[in-house]
Amino acid sequence: MRYSMNQERFDAIVVGAGMGGAACAYRLAKAGKKVLLIERGNYAGAKNMTGGRIYTHSLEMLMPDFRGKAPLERKVTAEKISILQGGQETTIGYAANPQKAQDESYTVLRSVFDRFLAGEAEKAGAMVVNKIQVDELVKEGGRVVGVRCGKDTVLCDVVILADGANSMLAEQSGFRKRTRPADMAVGVKEVYTFPKSNFIDDRFCLAPGEGLSQLFMGDISCGLMGGGFLYTNKTSVSVGVVVSLSHIGEADMTIDEMMNRLLSYPCVANAIRGGKLVERSGHMVPEVGYRGISTLSGDGFMIVGDAAGFCVNIGYAVRGMDFAIASGIYAADAYIKAHEAGDYSASSLRRYDQMVENSFIGHDLKLYRKFPEFASSNPRLFSTYPELINGIMHDTFMINGDGASSLSSKLMKRAKSVGLFTLIGDAIKGGRSL
Repeated sequence: MRYSMNQERFDAIVVGAGMGGAACAYRLAKAGKKVLLIERGNYAGAKNMTGGRIYTHSLEMLMPDFRGKAPLERKVTAEKISILQGGQETTIGYAANPQKAQDESYTVLRSVFDRFLAGEAEKAGAMVVNKIQVDELVKEGGRVVGVRCGKDTVLCDVVILADGANSMLAEQSGFRKRTRPADMAVGVKEVYTFPKSNFIDDRFCLAPGEGLSQLFMGDISCGLMGGGFLYTNKTSVSVGVVVSLSHIGEADMTIDEMMNRLLSYPCVANAIRGGKLVERSGHMVPEVGYRGISTLSGDGFMIVGDAAGFCVNIGYAVRGMDFAIASGIYAADAYIKAHEAGDYSASSLRRYDQMVENSFIGHDLKLYRKFPEFASSNPRLFSTYPELINGIMHDTFMINGDGASSLSSKLMKRAKSVGLFTLIGDAIKGGRSL
C-alpha cells in the first residue's frame, strides 16, 4: 500500500471521544505521547445521551483533582429502587453520604462531561478533531497501522477503538463477532429542566449539591429484561427506560410506549411535574456482560469501553462509565510499555488484556457473568414478582371491614399464587447469579 510521504504520523490514534477514548488520550498526552483523538460528532459528547451516573473511583486514578474542575452535577446520597405494577408502587430507599473519596458517585450530563474530558486531553497535548468519520482501519502485513477517513490516511503505532457499543470498526475488521440483538439493549431518555437548583432540593428532599439515583422495574418493560431510571442533576432531571433487544419484537408495547408508561406512574409524573422537556434521545448499550467480551487487543490495536463490551446491569446498579475510564487508562499504560520496547505486536499489547483481567473490571464482570442470562430467561422477574411484592404491600396496609388476617397468612397466600418451589428455585438461582 502506498502512503503520502508528507503525512503526519502519531504514536497512537484513539477513535471515539467518549469517556474511554478521552481518558486514554488524556493519559497518553500527559505521558508526552503524540496522540490523535478522532470524534465523529460535532464535539465530544454530542452523540451521547444526556444524563447518567458515574462511580468516581476510576476518575480518581485518571485525574485526582477532578472535583475542582469537572462538570459534576450532584453527589449521589440517596438511592431508591421502585417496583411498579398495575399502577402500584413499592419503593425501597437508602440514604448515606459516602465518607471515602473512592466510594463516591455523581450524576453527570454526558454531553457536558465528555466535552470537558476531551478538552482536558487537548490541554494535555492531544490533537482532537471533530466531525470526522473513520471509515476503516489501515493494515499492513496483518497489523493495524492507522485509519482511513474518506480519502485521508493517518498512520500510527497503535489504534485504540473507543467508538461505542456498536463498534462497526471492530466488526468490520473481524475483531469481534457481529453484534446480536440478545447482546444489546436500547435506551430512551428524556431531560426535564427546572428554574433553580433549590427546586430540585425541595422536591426530592435533598441538601444542596446532593442527588438521587432511582431505578424502576416492573410492568414498564412488558415482562422483558429492563427497567427505568431517574437521576437528579443541578437544575434538571434525567429519566428513561432501558430494555433488552432479545425479545423486544414480542412485547405488547414499543419502547416509546414503555417510556410513556413509566412517565404515567405518580412517582415519576410528580417528580417531573412543572419541568420543561429539553431533550429526548436514544442509545444502544451492551447488555450481555462478561460473556459478550471477545478480543480486547491484537497486532497494533486495543479496544476499550462500550466497544469492548464493558458494561453491567444488575438491577440495583448500572455501570459502564467507570469501566470505560479505567480501560482507557489501562490501554494508555499498555501502549506506554509497548512504546518503551518498540513492540506493538499482539503479544506485547496483551499486557492490556492482563491489566483488565486483573482489575476490578475483570473481577466485577466475572462476578455478575451469570446475571444477564438469568434475568433474560426469567420473565417472572419483570412481571410476576413485581405483582407479588405490590400485592403483599397492598394486603399489609389495606384495612377495611372484612376482618383482619395474620401477616403470615397474607404472605403465604401471595406466595402460593406463584408456587413455593418456583419461588425458592428462582431465589437460589438469582442469589447465585449475584
